[in-house]
Amino acid sequence: MENSVKEQLVQWAEEYNDPKYFQEDPIIFPAEMAKRFRSGECSLADVEIAAVIAAHLAWGRRSMIVRDCTRAMDEMMWKPYGYVMAGDYRDDDASLHRTVKWSEFASICNNLKTVYSERDSIEGLTNGEIRCRIYGRKEDLKAPDKKINMMRRWMVRDDGKVDLGVWKKSDKKALLIPLDVHVYDEATALGLTSRKQKDIVTVREITDAFREIFPDDPCKGDFSLFGYGVTHGK
Repeated sequence: MENSVKEQLVQWAEEYNDPKYFQEDPIIFPAEMAKRFRSGECSLADVEIAAVIAAHLAWGRRSMIVRDCTRAMDEMMWKPYGYVMAGDYRDDDASLHRTVKWSEFASICNNLKTVYSERDSIEGLTNGEIRCRIYGRKEDLKAPDKKINMMRRWMVRDDGKVDLGVWKKSDKKALLIPLDVHVYDEATALGLTSRKQKDIVTVREITDAFREIFPDDPCKGDFSLFGYGVTHGK
């Protein structure tokens, strides 16, 4: 990677790792729970559940994501853990967010109840376990697992800026870039990958490229890609 590209990526990461760019973003929901958690008003599980739901709905226009995450949190009375463990979920075929129905939300809540009946936190679960046991998806060893890697970034990165840093047993060196179509296009334009498939191999390739720049914190590169998206338009 050319030094000029590295320098630009570092500049973007520093500039855009700033809460002012994420005031209309799904992270604001687990962030609110994290603030309450730090003041002793709720549990770590409340933060985790808010992150699970917000990550699941994080596709499409950010204004719509925020609107519909608010609907989900309002349904839970902003007490996600209590709502999940009570077992009385909104479960119908009306749309919660785009093609996600309330019945799918109910299924995720039910899966979370099962998991929290066995453990206090989902931090120790693998991506595959979160994918299958919580989101109810089929096992797919090639899947990029964008929503899960995004949730991990929120929960693990601990620089005190945008991300929450509430998962203390996880190593941010092991985080993977959350890969969706926009991130793929930005990474390709920057020469971070030449692969055509948007799969876990590509995720690792892009993450490794950022590991050259941020060896202890490769997912800081996610803000570089955000910066590229902002400066180069849609």
